[in-house]
Amino acid sequence: MFVDIAKIYIKAGDGGNGKVSFHREKFVAAGGPDGGDGGKGGNVVFKVDDSLSTLADFRYKKKYIAESGQPGGAGRCTGKNAKDLVLSVPRGTLIKDAETGRIIADISDDEPVTVAKGGNGGWGNSHFANATRQIPKFAKPGIPGEEFDVILELKLLADVGLIGFPNVGKSTFISVVSEAKPKIANYHFTTLIPTLGVVRVDAGSSFVMADIPGIIEGASEGLGLGHEFLRHVERCRLLVHVIDVSGSEGRDPIDDFEKINYELKNFSPELAERKQVIVANKCDLTDEETLATVREYFESRGFAYFECMAAIAEGTADVINHVAAELSKLPPVVKYEPEPLPVEDYTVAKKREFTLTVEDDVFVIEAPWLLRILETVDPDDYESLQYFQRVLQSSGIIHALKEAGVKEGDIVSVYDIEFNYVP
Repeated sequence: MFVDIAKIYIKAGDGGNGKVSFHREKFVAAGGPDGGDGGKGGNVVFKVDDSLSTLADFRYKKKYIAESGQPGGAGRCTGKNAKDLVLSVPRGTLIKDAETGRIIADISDDEPVTVAKGGNGGWGNSHFANATRQIPKFAKPGIPGEEFDVILELKLLADVGLIGFPNVGKSTFISVVSEAKPKIANYHFTTLIPTLGVVRVDAGSSFVMADIPGIIEGASEGLGLGHEFLRHVERCRLLVHVIDVSGSEGRDPIDDFEKINYELKNFSPELAERKQVIVANKCDLTDEETLATVREYFESRGFAYFECMAAIAEGTADVINHVAAELSKLPPVVKYEPEPLPVEDYTVAKKREFTLTVEDDVFVIEAPWLLRILETVDPDDYESLQYFQRVLQSSGIIHALKEAGVKEGDIVSVYDIEFNYVP
């Protein structure tokens, strides 16, 4: 099954927690804190796999979570870093943020791309020792890894796109000029998926051609198959527009040309401006008067125009030689650049989200990100509580309590910790 778009959830690994530990050794008094740092969480990495041609692997499995780093150990031992989670995708896959539509990466090169970064490990208590705080009984938790929903969208990497109505002979054309072997039959929508073929011009020159499944009138609005596959034309540097000059389907070839271009413009005005080469196919099935009318129409508008009989490879070589010459003048295949994050990164804001409710004069705070910090807080240790208070202050929770009308002595509940508010 051809799948060219998928939505998945990815989460990089959390950093391991720092360790609270004190050196214990015979005949060594007051060894001091020696808790190690946590290991780094694994990244979520995407890489090209040229053996893949669709995103079918992501059709059923929707969640991909990297391993977390190991916690720190005694003796200042750092926890083990987690391995990266590597996901293979077809070349030409765009990765977009599902919430904003922002392009995160274009997986078109051989270089792997890190899309979600693993969290750094938390510091062990050995980091917090100083002249006045000689026995810190707290450590930092690991930083959570990045997590978000992404949309994978495959846009084929091809130099040339074959476009035209169904049954005009696109599949036949690509089968005789390349090594592609598409299914060929005399009915509409024989081609249900894009077909890629490498066209070899000479020993040192070749280019990739894509047969785009039948675009019809209304394709840009979802009719037929075109709406699903128009995205695959966007990277093409040049378009070869095949028309059935014989009118064997009862349609007018000039009208077909205008309708297809209307759909391209409706889908993407930029795409409609792409250079086109016109190939009039099935010339053996029409008369010279019709050929002359069609030829005059396109040549008068400045199009490169060729007549051929694709079924017997008559005239196809001239098309290929012209296309190769034109490609040498055009810029390379479009590569989409990652779009910058907005000034206020919404993912960062989400990490510090919290809810504050008042129930029976108790101010209840819920914030999932606080749970990892609470694991490291020792309620009986003054310095540990001071650290926790600084977190509440920097995250805006103290400010929210004041806004909600908290007074000295009121009870504040944060999961399994309750304390009296002291301004």
